[in-house]
Amino acid sequence: MSLLYCRAAVRCALESAGTSLGAHESDDAIEYIIAVVTRPKQEIIMKLSLGTLCLALPACVYAADRITQPVDTGRMVTVTGHLHREASASNDLGAVDAAQEIGYVTLFMKPGPGLESFLAGQRDPTSPNYHRWLTPEEFGDRFGLSNNDMGKVVAWLKSQGLRVHDVARGRHWVTFSGAAARLASAFHTGIHRYSLNGETHFANVAEPSVPEAFQDVVAGVEGLSDFGPRPLYQMGGPVPQFNSSDGSHYLAPADFSTIYNLAPLYASGVDGTGQKIVVVGQTDVDLTDIRSFRKRFNLPANDPQLVLFGKDPGVSASDLIEADLDLEWSGATAPNATIIYVYSGNVGTSVQYAIDQNVAPVITMSYGSCEIGDSGAMRYLAQQANAQGITWVVASGDLGASTCDSTATTCRLRRD
Repeated sequence: MSLLYCRAAVRCALESAGTSLGAHESDDAIEYIIAVVTRPKQEIIMKLSLGTLCLALPACVYAADRITQPVDTGRMVTVTGHLHREASASNDLGAVDAAQEIGYVTLFMKPGPGLESFLAGQRDPTSPNYHRWLTPEEFGDRFGLSNNDMGKVVAWLKSQGLRVHDVARGRHWVTFSGAAARLASAFHTGIHRYSLNGETHFANVAEPSVPEAFQDVVAGVEGLSDFGPRPLYQMGGPVPQFNSSDGSHYLAPADFSTIYNLAPLYASGVDGTGQKIVVVGQTDVDLTDIRSFRKRFNLPANDPQLVLFGKDPGVSASDLIEADLDLEWSGATAPNATIIYVYSGNVGTSVQYAIDQNVAPVITMSYGSCEIGDSGAMRYLAQQANAQGITWVVASGDLGASTCDSTATTCRLRRD
């Protein structure tokens, strides 16, 4: 650590602890504290304990500038990993309308140095960072872009005629929207329509490019394609051996409790009380469905909270089934938990919002996609979640690696 950095950090720590120093006496006091902190095995009694100082120091860490070159749109570099395998020449319907609005695209940034070791320390009982969870702002100050660098990124997006919506509190992503023609021009790629399984999609036809000045900080661009993650449920298949009076087959919440031996937890008062769980989705939901489920199985009334990020996606029939399943069964397993449904036009956008807003300490996501087409941005989101102490659970089984094969006939786990 340089003395210049250390002086600034100590001054910030003193101010955070409520210790006020005059302009002339502060320099001497700060130099004295630095000498004590940096001298091995030295102990001293101070009004401001070194323990307080050490706790306050992390709040003084500021991200360094990483964009060192001028932003020149004549010097661009390609960002790889953004071609969707199902957007092929064989199903290409041609360019989208130039005026078509494409909303809530996200430009993701690479985290700054030291994140991997910090996360390891959070898991190490001998580390001073053990279970020391960060706020989104602390994550941004330690591992996000500096305010100066983020300002350059935002200025470039606006200069391309794009509307910037949100800069993450953790300062490692920014959302924006614009006409297809402006997005294509900004990222040097065409955007075409594609036909797949009776549905029309849009996607970029070439890898996007960004100014060369950003090449060391940009991780990926999500939203130039609407080939997004898909719900992983499968209808039909084997059914539980319980028959209702009308001949239907069910797996009730009490059955789940028996299968996973939850009764001792419930008996000891562990039933979700005081806990929050985020369910992420990409469709509107009808609370009548959730209320009917809870009433049918004698669960206490407990509507999920609805949090919309960005433009309302409306109702998607296939996504609605997944959303209902997740909302009903997270609430059935933890009947007294506060369930928060965060939704947007893309489940990935929903989860990035839930993490960056620190909405809840648990996030559940039941969507999947081909990992070949992943730019790596999801890993960085997961790392931020880890740093903030968030448990992020996803559906297991289902298609596994064969998600990449849209024609796979591989045996799948079925959830009904």
